[in-house]
Amino acid sequence: MTAPLLPAQLSIVVPTFNESQNVGLLVDLVDKALPGIAWELVFVDDNSPDGTSDTARALALTNPRVRVLQRVGRRGLSSACVEGILATSAPYVAIMDADLQHDETILKAMFERISEGDVDLVVGSRYVEGGGMGEWSESRIKMSQFATKLALRLTQTPISDPMSGFMMMRRDAFMRSLPHLSTVGFKILLDIAASAPTPLRVAEVPYTFRTRQFGESKLDSLVLWEYVQLLLDKMVGHLVPVRFLSFAMVGGLGVFVHFAVLTALFKGFDQTFSAAQTAATLVAITSNFLLNNMFTYRDQRLKGWALLRGWISFNLVCAFGAAANVGVADWLFSHKSYWALSALAGITVSVVWNYVMSAFFTWKKKG
Repeated sequence: MTAPLLPAQLSIVVPTFNESQNVGLLVDLVDKALPGIAWELVFVDDNSPDGTSDTARALALTNPRVRVLQRVGRRGLSSACVEGILATSAPYVAIMDADLQHDETILKAMFERISEGDVDLVVGSRYVEGGGMGEWSESRIKMSQFATKLALRLTQTPISDPMSGFMMMRRDAFMRSLPHLSTVGFKILLDIAASAPTPLRVAEVPYTFRTRQFGESKLDSLVLWEYVQLLLDKMVGHLVPVRFLSFAMVGGLGVFVHFAVLTALFKGFDQTFSAAQTAATLVAITSNFLLNNMFTYRDQRLKGWALLRGWISFNLVCAFGAAANVGVADWLFSHKSYWALSALAGITVSVVWNYVMSAFFTWKKKG
């Protein structure tokens, strides 16, 4: 390994979760890819159970170019990238994955291009001439292309691959986008481009997406939901928090769950209305809790005993919300308000109450 050149001109931020087998390989590959350039590599690890942070710290003891930021109690690729960049002082910052699917050999070309001074952002692109999707299936490629079209409508920035997670940018350009970032989901490039107060000057360097060698992919069936959340946040987030929209959507689904259970028990199994209503309420609240834990608070998911404690606190919050619903609706109706408007006001109060209180008590963010 070559002698370290510090302070760093280039900080490479690498968000990790269960990547202990890859961090050492990545350090060696980056070292070979950037001869003569003062770089540092910042692993931002979301408290991986496989010991990724400890593996990276062991590397840092022998290589001062390696740094580790370990986050406890919170997760999320975009927020990890932001914290990693803010923990560095280099004038240029890059973001890449730890899974070795991003081609580190183009880092030097990206650095040379951005050093020319006429662009704010250099994107590692799979869609320009010379790039490719590797071994992706046709269905996954089509989904990516569809998501790309949506992203281009939002950002109005000429990027052929706005879904790329491989990029390099000037620090001052990132800082201009920072106050408006959503840090929702996993597409930090899209977030940065859509948050820039003025269009970014962009260049692209082609690369071919590689196949993961070790570990498991972090992309699951819910990444599409995170992508939708990011798009919604960029479109209406300045008016209504995207978490609230998700919470309200789950609440609307809960109404259908409630009536389905109520109808089944009361009409189908000949239970008393009181018993059926009680069971329907409990099932609806539980389904709302689980769906919110899966979707609305995906980055703060409760597990194990925390899931049970969260369910109890969510039931208590919703009980007070129901009381507020009835109280407000009755008060308005007694003051000659139209019955439907009274009911709607009561529902609105309970939804807002449940959202605010559950965010504070059930999914209270640590740190």
